[in-house]
Amino acid sequence: MKTSLKIAGAYIGLLVGAGFASGQEVMQFFTSFGWKGLIGSGIATLLFAFLGMQIMQIGSDLQTVSHKDVIYHICGKYVGIGIDILVTFFLFGVATVMLAGSGSIFQQQFGISPIVGAFILTVLVILTLLMNVKKVISIISMVTPLLLVLIFAITLYAVIANDTDMSKLGAAATDQPSAAPNWLLGGFLYVSYNIAAGISMLAIIGGTVKDRKVAGFGGMLGGLGLGLLLFLINGALFMNADKIQGAAMPTLLLATDLSPLIGILMTIALLGMIYNTAVGMLYAFTARFVQPETSKFKISMVIICLLSFGVSFIGFIQLVGSVYPITGYLGFVLILAILFVWIKNSRQIRSVGIEERGEAL
Repeated sequence: MKTSLKIAGAYIGLLVGAGFASGQEVMQFFTSFGWKGLIGSGIATLLFAFLGMQIMQIGSDLQTVSHKDVIYHICGKYVGIGIDILVTFFLFGVATVMLAGSGSIFQQQFGISPIVGAFILTVLVILTLLMNVKKVISIISMVTPLLLVLIFAITLYAVIANDTDMSKLGAAATDQPSAAPNWLLGGFLYVSYNIAAGISMLAIIGGTVKDRKVAGFGGMLGGLGLGLLLFLINGALFMNADKIQGAAMPTLLLATDLSPLIGILMTIALLGMIYNTAVGMLYAFTARFVQPETSKFKISMVIICLLSFGVSFIGFIQLVGSVYPITGYLGFVLILAILFVWIKNSRQIRSVGIEERGEAL
């Protein structure tokens, strides 16, 4: 159980920075569809639990140390090549969104230019990648519990303090920008881009555990935890839809509205999760092309980080609305492949069971 809980925590810590923490992603994929977005978050929860369990189990079965093993296993040799390339570039796209997000936080909370804020994070990421990456990521992931506590507090405050008419909240919510044409596709796309961006580390996490049941249970718990967090953030944003119009970091806006101190704590938590995700994504992207722990790797990493910083000038809201949906559509291939492998394995297990019963008779 202890190992499963660690896996669940790693699952949540990996994806929370990329798709949850700021609230902008949740707003565009769920809150913008009003109360129907709550149904979409329920669908997303089931998908996170199922896909997390499957990826962890496949990683455990293969004892993988790279996402390539899992991708080639579920997609085959030829399709796997294309998916491998796509997943690799998803890493760069998500990292760029993280840098842009840090710029939005500095602007919204401290009045600092978003370019300056993004550059500060870029420098920190570069310095981190020149050191021992695993230890730093492990330390930064410790802010996840803080984020969870703050989200609970903000949600409770949103429910108790808001007295706006529900019909007005629904109208205000649907005025928000949407990253999908409808709530159902929004739920699928949200899970799809998160899985596409996170499958690299999820597979490796599963590969660290030999017992596939333990790995699978951890993946399922992590998915349910992500679903709970998604539901809470979505609920808080919906109950304050009239207050978050145009906010790049809506969860930070709500936290500051609750208390300046909570706003500061939320700022620290958001920057920590964004920093954590940016480090992981840029490291994995660079390592895909250059052997780590070499002088060439360090030079390449600096160039790639600066290139990501340059692309972040497009803006956080714009990047979320463009990079994530594209990643989501392409990530559908991964979900379908995982589903195919699950069906195939289920049939094999049933056929073996029938044969064993026949021999017993």
